[in-house]
Amino acid sequence: MEKDEKLSMIRHSMAHVMAEAVLEMFPDAQIAIGPSIENGFYYDFELPRQLTENDLEEITARMKSIIKAGKSFVRKEVTREEARQLFAGQKYKLELLDAIPEGESVTIYNQGAFTDLCRGPHVESTKQLNPEAFKLLSIAGAYWRGNEKNAMLTRIYGTAWTNPKDLKVYLEHLADVERRDHRKLGKELDLFSLHEEAGPGLVYWHPRGARIRQAIEQFWREEHYKNGYEMVYTPHVGKSWLWETSGHLGFYKDSMYPPMEMDKADYYVKPMNCPFHIMIYNNSLRSYRDLPCRWAELGTVYRYEKAGALHGLMRVRGFTQDDAHLFCTPEQMDDEIEEVLRFSIHMLKSFGFEDFHAYISTRPEKSVGDPALWDSATESLKKAVEKAGLKYDIDEGGGAFYGPKIDLKIKDAIGREWQLSTVQFDFNLPERFKMTFVDKDGSQKRPLMIHRALLGSIERFFGVLLENYAGAFPPWLSPDQIAVIPVGEMAFDYARELEARFRKEGFRAYADLSGERMNAKIRKAQQMKVPYQVIIGEKEMASDQVSVRYRTGRQANGVSTADFISEVRAVIDSKAQLQ
Repeated sequence: MEKDEKLSMIRHSMAHVMAEAVLEMFPDAQIAIGPSIENGFYYDFELPRQLTENDLEEITARMKSIIKAGKSFVRKEVTREEARQLFAGQKYKLELLDAIPEGESVTIYNQGAFTDLCRGPHVESTKQLNPEAFKLLSIAGAYWRGNEKNAMLTRIYGTAWTNPKDLKVYLEHLADVERRDHRKLGKELDLFSLHEEAGPGLVYWHPRGARIRQAIEQFWREEHYKNGYEMVYTPHVGKSWLWETSGHLGFYKDSMYPPMEMDKADYYVKPMNCPFHIMIYNNSLRSYRDLPCRWAELGTVYRYEKAGALHGLMRVRGFTQDDAHLFCTPEQMDDEIEEVLRFSIHMLKSFGFEDFHAYISTRPEKSVGDPALWDSATESLKKAVEKAGLKYDIDEGGGAFYGPKIDLKIKDAIGREWQLSTVQFDFNLPERFKMTFVDKDGSQKRPLMIHRALLGSIERFFGVLLENYAGAFPPWLSPDQIAVIPVGEMAFDYARELEARFRKEGFRAYADLSGERMNAKIRKAQQMKVPYQVIIGEKEMASDQVSVRYRTGRQANGVSTADFISEVRAVIDSKAQLQ
């Protein structure tokens, strides 16, 4: 048996043990579902009261007793009527029973006095579960069947492993994840905030966070110009005609904000930028000599995500899309895909990511566009990925109905995978908007359209970066690069001079002229993860030198100010992490 399969059985079995323990505590509880999931398990309940951390301790104790009792997991096929009698009074189980297709067998599992409607599989006995290798992690709310119109249930999450050592490693990983949580760091480092009362899922960028965002966007723009792109700016709203033509009102309306009526017409805030870029394209007659067109925009869009799906910066309702659209001829397709993939990798490497994996999604059953064009576009994606030397998987039939795509995923500092860059063909919108170009023979043809995002959205990318670096950004991205800390008031004027000198060099620097003691100022700069802390006293003032305390803990004394400036400049220009 494979290790993952064995762990899945352990975790599924542990979910049943937990359900038995909860029913011992709350005999009238309604039980819903309890699957194994990645790294753990959960079970959903309808309970007579809210649970507390003390309840988790009691449930854990009961679970250990059940495990030590050595109860066998017994599978049995039953008739629907037998199942209805077994689960009489358990409304969620009866609903699940009714959802089993006619002709499909109904199976139950029981361990001791506990019986569950379940396909399995499970371990043979609770003796195969290690009572010291599991932990209940948290309590959350969960809508029955994920529908916010249904009842809110209590979900208990847990993790289970084959031995206590693996559990310890996983719990240490969870502690690292918690330490890196971008919501926690965003508050501690004064980078951004979210205000439920003013509108959920809408991000407020504080000055320190805005500096990082500006550094990201400035680099983004410079690199796009270097790589043959032009910038465009488009409106935030458009008439319903635009979204009817694009198909968004037909396919995407539930995720769009409601219309605003003006001038006897409905206007919608944009959920995407692509129709606006097409309007620019269609504003002029295009020749094959004009192609490819590579147009990029940091366009802010708004999508009505369900409240339960919102999560810090990772899932919001208003965000700035790192967006571009490429319009090219079929003959240009291979070169454009190869180049956009190279550009994607270059950008992600510039932010410190090195581990990439590509996923190519191919034509689904229902699709638009010439199948031959799908095949050539998919082959173009494969060739580009192979030429780039990337590991890749094929997601057969996983493409959108309008074209194949590449999703590029990265691994962060603790091994988590994030999907960032996307390269997506679109055979739908050029037809809907009747896009054309005049070819060499004078005939009018459809251009190929490629959607492309390098970073995804600025908000989500910022969240990924923040967690990857645990807030200790490389100096080129740090909101404050240099903290000038005078030993006493006699060095205040010189601290101001150094602050001005560093800023003139283009560094983000500040002089801490507060009334706190020097050690408190150093500690504060460390807490705010400032890369360089420049300490100045009488000696430094007399010799145009600085003492440098690095964020990493390294110390350098008697450094000439000019040499320090050169050192910082070299690190920033190379986009290196602080050593």
